[in-house]
Amino acid sequence: MSPIALETEDHTRDAAFNTALHGKSASEQAGFRAMLKKDPLAQKAAVDEYFKHWDNKSAGTETQEVREYGFGHRFYYNLATDLYEYGWGSSFHFCRFAYGEGFYQAMARHEHYLAHMMGLRDGMKVLDVGCGVGGPAREIAKFSGVNIIGLNNNDYQIERAAKYAAKEGLSHQLSFTKGDFMQMSFPANSFDAVYAIEATVHAPSLEGVYSQIFRVLKPGGVFGVYEWLMTDNYDNDNPHHREIRLEIEQGDGISNMVKISEGLQAIKDAGFELEMHENLADRQDPKPWYYPLDGDLTMAGSLGDLVTIARMTKLGRMIAHNLIGGLETIGLAPKGTRKTADSLGRAANALVAGGKERLFTPMYLMVARKPASSTS
Repeated sequence: MSPIALETEDHTRDAAFNTALHGKSASEQAGFRAMLKKDPLAQKAAVDEYFKHWDNKSAGTETQEVREYGFGHRFYYNLATDLYEYGWGSSFHFCRFAYGEGFYQAMARHEHYLAHMMGLRDGMKVLDVGCGVGGPAREIAKFSGVNIIGLNNNDYQIERAAKYAAKEGLSHQLSFTKGDFMQMSFPANSFDAVYAIEATVHAPSLEGVYSQIFRVLKPGGVFGVYEWLMTDNYDNDNPHHREIRLEIEQGDGISNMVKISEGLQAIKDAGFELEMHENLADRQDPKPWYYPLDGDLTMAGSLGDLVTIARMTKLGRMIAHNLIGGLETIGLAPKGTRKTADSLGRAANALVAGGKERLFTPMYLMVARKPASSTS
């Protein structure tokens, strides 16, 4: 693999683009409402910049250079955040489901489980790598009493995360900072613990981001991650398998997913002592992790879940496709919104296929520790 060229950080440029694209829409209450407030010209620039890496690229024509290209996912989340909040809520991850368990209850339990397995407790200084709009950070702060800094490379998500934290009275426990997790600006040995929930998959190199996490952890500190990985059933020479992976990567802003064996090697190569690892998707749960994307209303855990799950059915996606297209036509939604939504829909189909065929997991749990003797 050739050396990975990292983008030079320019926070002034990013802040200016955030203002141009989103304006004051970060203060909106609903993802769909905020989506309609975007600047059309800035939206077009974001759409063009993101999709130029994917348009007219198929599984049959993929090259090693395309797979290794570590494009900035800032553009992806500028496009996708409002759609995520509209369809999924403020915690951008999957989870396991127990019998009779509601969607948001299950999401919170998944976050609590990671905190439990890491041994998080009152007063610890914790880093959330790739914090999104802060849903997991708020839940883990309430559950374990830790103080969390959320690291994010997207100004819009940082604004929304800070707004939600203030609304829940958690600003004394939570703060959010701008930065690239491949080149963190924190001093070495800064945190008692670090976690990442389905975020480090966006890194062009898992060893690269894990090495940064290792550096900022205190000696003896713990790192816990739910990682997106292809299982070792995945065969890159199989066109069907490759198509599933590419649809997931395109729709979810990922440059290069790797297999479980490679993920385990990456965390060891970064210097960690691996304490436990497990593919939680292999647990024999009454409902699979992908059921909300599959649109099976019979599996909804409560009446309230029916609304969330209904949005993900084929009918629900078709309605959203036509509604957004109509809003684009009359100028109420910026051009490119439907293209982004359709890309997310194709990724959803690929995620379900990957789950059913056991080619992909969004919840490979790894808990690792920085050796107490480490001097980094």
